[in-house]
Amino acid sequence: MASVSVHSADKLVDRHGRAISYLRISVTDRCDLRCRYCMAEEMTFLPRDALLSLEEIALIAERFIARGVRKIRLTGGEPLVRRDMIELAHRLGRQLGAGLDELTLTTNGTRLAQHAEDLFAAGMRRINVSLDSRDPERFRHITRHGDVAKVLGGIKAAKAAGLRIKVNMVALKGLNEDEIAPMLAWAADQGHDLTLIETMPLGRIDEDRADRFLPLPRVLADLQDHFDLSPDDHRTGGPARYWRLAGTGTRLGLISPLTGNFCASCNRVRLSTDGRLHMCLGHEDSVDLKAAIRGGGLAEVDARITEALELKPAAHDFHIAAGAAPAVARHMSVTGG
Repeated sequence: MASVSVHSADKLVDRHGRAISYLRISVTDRCDLRCRYCMAEEMTFLPRDALLSLEEIALIAERFIARGVRKIRLTGGEPLVRRDMIELAHRLGRQLGAGLDELTLTTNGTRLAQHAEDLFAAGMRRINVSLDSRDPERFRHITRHGDVAKVLGGIKAAKAAGLRIKVNMVALKGLNEDEIAPMLAWAADQGHDLTLIETMPLGRIDEDRADRFLPLPRVLADLQDHFDLSPDDHRTGGPARYWRLAGTGTRLGLISPLTGNFCASCNRVRLSTDGRLHMCLGHEDSVDLKAAIRGGGLAEVDARITEALELKPAAHDFHIAAGAAPAVARHMSVTGG
């Protein structure tokens, strides 16, 4: 795609002509699980005084909305471990219908039962729940200590509160690939959607990701032998491509950054918990919005956002190979999923 100049300080259009309408915000890098493909067992998290305050997050988010962002996803880490997260959700929810079309959340589900009704009251209507296995022992192995009953209870509470659920499942060779078809059948029975995700090379972990990499085209071919799946043009603003499961309201989504690059239509930027704006999950380039808001207020934030649009790359640099270093040093929990 030909490079173009950014002419307006107001509209969010990058140098490749892509309109940015989706902001993902990591409200914390902390998590109460330690999933093997995501984190090392012993993690060093950012000190609390390095994080953006709730007020700073809200002001930056509202500036993005004023400049054309239509969807915001709150992520982490695990966003619900941050004490003031629900207050932030309610504040951002007041922007729904006033520039913002959707406010949503990605969670591991462990604290969802306590907060589901508050999330609905804040204006959320659908959320993503990460769930890589429904088997208690396997779930505990993947997460290192998690209790799957808490997650399943959280999903049940969220559904009862009126939230639509999309289950996110990272496809892991030799670990949960035999659960993918049963997970889709369970999701359809429960009225949930399911999105499968290829493992991504972000941050150093204790294992070689190449050992667990499972190409999703192969997974889809296997599923098509057992389910009646047809392509669906549904879009949620994210990178997933969808199939509909016949006879149900369930969609199967595939996020395949390694086997099916989706960068040409990227409409997303990410605000990390320490206030850095990342234009691409697979690059280290970023601009410091925490320093901007503390040093120059919203005018400086606007200037740095415009600078970031000129830095957004055409595509990520993800690749998986035995022994290869991760594409970027930071873990997913810092940038937000």
